[in-house]
Amino acid sequence: MARRYSLFFGIVLVLISACAAPPKVMTPLEIQSIQTREYEASKNVVFPSVISVFQDLAYTITSADKETGFISAESASQSDSVMKFWLGVTRVSQTKATGFIERIGSVTRVRLNFVEVNQTSSNYGQSDREDTPILEIELYQNAFDRVENAIFLRSG
Repeated sequence: MARRYSLFFGIVLVLISACAAPPKVMTPLEIQSIQTREYEASKNVVFPSVISVFQDLAYTITSADKETGFISAESASQSDSVMKFWLGVTRVSQTKATGFIERIGSVTRVRLNFVEVNQTSSNYGQSDREDTPILEIELYQNAFDRVENAIFLRSG
């Protein structure tokens, strides 16, 4: 009798897991499409606009080079003090962002990238780091809307 129940539950488990949809994996082209926009403005206008937007979103610019068009920025880090006190484990979260601005023909192309960085370390010297790309369309749309507004203000 117990064997029947375990067989029954095994079959049910297989059926349930087969019905669960796997998470959608985005193709490189899909990722590029949410991370990239083109503007009909010069690189001299777009580059400072992207820097301004990063700063408006509370990022600190860690490096920027107008010649290469590359901007690197990071958010303030957040630490879990409860975990640190009770478990002796420090967990620090931070978001890093990059922007690449290039002139292609008559348009200036901007590609933004946001990555969530989680670092943990313990009193025993062990440490771990996990970088997770942020692929939320709303986040990129908000940033590009702000870039467009900044370009409009600089061009006016």
